[in-house]
Amino acid sequence: MCGIVGYIGKKEAWPALIKGLERLEYRGYDSSGIALLEKGEFLIYKKKGRVAELSKFVKSRNNNALSGGVGIAHTRWATHGVPSDINAHPHLSNGGDIVIVHNGIIENYLSIKKILIGKGYKFVSDTDTEVLANLIEDIKKNTKVTIDEAVRLALLQVVGAYAILVLSKNEPGTMIVAKVGSPAVIGIGKGEYFIASDATPIVSHTKKVIYLEDGSMGIIKSNKRGGKLILKVKTIKNKILKNPYVHTLKTKIEELEKGGYPHFMLKEIFEQPESLRNTIRGRIIQNKGNMKFGGLEKFKKELKNLKQLTITGMGTARFTGLIGEYAFEELAGIPTKVEYSSEFAYRNTASPLHTGLIAISQSGETADTLNAVKKAKSEKILTLGIVNVIGSTIARVVDAGIYNHVGPETAVASTKASTSQALLVIMLALYFGIMRGLPRSKNQEIIKEIAKLPALAEKILKKADVIKKLAKKYKNYNNFFFLGRKYNAGTAMEGALKMKECSYIHAEGCNSAELKHGPISLIDKNFPSLVIAPTDSIYEKNKTHIEEIKARGGKVIALTSEGNSEMEKIADDVIYIPKTLEMLTPILAFIPMQLLAYYIAVERGNDVDKPRNLAKSVTVE
Repeated sequence: MCGIVGYIGKKEAWPALIKGLERLEYRGYDSSGIALLEKGEFLIYKKKGRVAELSKFVKSRNNNALSGGVGIAHTRWATHGVPSDINAHPHLSNGGDIVIVHNGIIENYLSIKKILIGKGYKFVSDTDTEVLANLIEDIKKNTKVTIDEAVRLALLQVVGAYAILVLSKNEPGTMIVAKVGSPAVIGIGKGEYFIASDATPIVSHTKKVIYLEDGSMGIIKSNKRGGKLILKVKTIKNKILKNPYVHTLKTKIEELEKGGYPHFMLKEIFEQPESLRNTIRGRIIQNKGNMKFGGLEKFKKELKNLKQLTITGMGTARFTGLIGEYAFEELAGIPTKVEYSSEFAYRNTASPLHTGLIAISQSGETADTLNAVKKAKSEKILTLGIVNVIGSTIARVVDAGIYNHVGPETAVASTKASTSQALLVIMLALYFGIMRGLPRSKNQEIIKEIAKLPALAEKILKKADVIKKLAKKYKNYNNFFFLGRKYNAGTAMEGALKMKECSYIHAEGCNSAELKHGPISLIDKNFPSLVIAPTDSIYEKNKTHIEEIKARGGKVIALTSEGNSEMEKIADDVIYIPKTLEMLTPILAFIPMQLLAYYIAVERGNDVDKPRNLAKSVTVE
């Protein structure tokens, strides 16, 4: 959600900034803009719409090559004020000295704005960000401090979440970055620095990065001798942070490209055999029927003594948590509940001793989930994380965690990260179960079947054309049910989410058993259902649900196990997945539902990788 990019160095800033914005498009946005500091003046270009529109606009206004070694850029996802050229970032202060880009929300902006209006400041946008630009200018003008100190003093007055980049026309060799809640990364080059919301715009320039901690700021400025750039990191409360840890990025540039696929989403769907292998690699010891999670070893005693678990996440992450709920209770005997992160953070929880919280987030920056982790830590609850992005905020603040290791996921709709999350919650439940005396024969059976999953995923993907044909048949329906039970209740909800995210079809995912308790009233010939009905412990129940839908004129796509020809007699269409253990069926069921959502979205002409109104990383509440 929103993206910031900054460059300061001896090269021209424009190429790094515009390419950086393109790299951040996956985060979701509705407008973009750029500010360059050239010959003591700001050149600011802003445009509603895609980054490509901004690039065209800049070139139409500037026939000469853009120069200037300092600049900041932004992709905006509207919070305060509608998407428009005026509300797009960067924002300039009244006096023209300060320019700023900002991710997040300034909660007390209205009270600050009122004070500034009383001082004669004018505002041209509806944003909270313009208020901050003018607050910084007001402090700088009235206290005669440097730009970095003016930013620090301004942030002491601010309530909310933010990652900001600030430039001052009167101090052209200085760039300020600061963060609370929203992510910010500083890339360290040779005589140059790159700043971004995450590492994707940086990785093509340098592998050395610093992840700013909450409540800290980075000050990059030229020293007095020879103009060499120096980075200083300190807290907003003015405590110098010596020797901040420098991470080495492992992401490869080719992982950020489409690799011949028409969309990132399709590429990432087809990467799932490999991403599942990477999720499993080094974590199962097949010949011993054992599991290994290096990041959890330190807390083995606490984990063994857990009496209760809460799994928290939002969207896809929460749905994979619902799969984990069954697994933890079945394999480890731990009472488990799944919470919306947004609700957990604000409710009065009854948390007995030996309680654990598992936070699931692809980006590791999900604001609601981060707040849930912070609340859990304040209550002395052991916090674990399942996160894909290495070095992300949640990965750093939890007590212990597990990385998905599936590589960058660029499409807004999660695919390879979601199957990895579902697999990891089951693997983690098995890990807990082994510690608590799960029979060896049982854990060996599960580990053996987990090892087969990458090959089974490949088998599903080889039949993608079958799903493509179904997409043509169902593309014009405007409503859909996704139904499943037990482990596949959460799977159904995830399938519905993919359909609505990508195709903009109204889709509802629910437990099949709920059908006759109200939802069945919606069934008619124009309201098809996809029923997840593998040949498992509740197959007969799901078969009955299908017959109930058919009796009311509804169309049914049955997603079932290979070899189950019975479904061809009662369903309109059948999607087959390979046979596996009941608890592992969600991982395989995810894949054809992803393909169906993708192909229907393509048929309907949608922007598959960047669905309207959505952001990849939701960094504000």
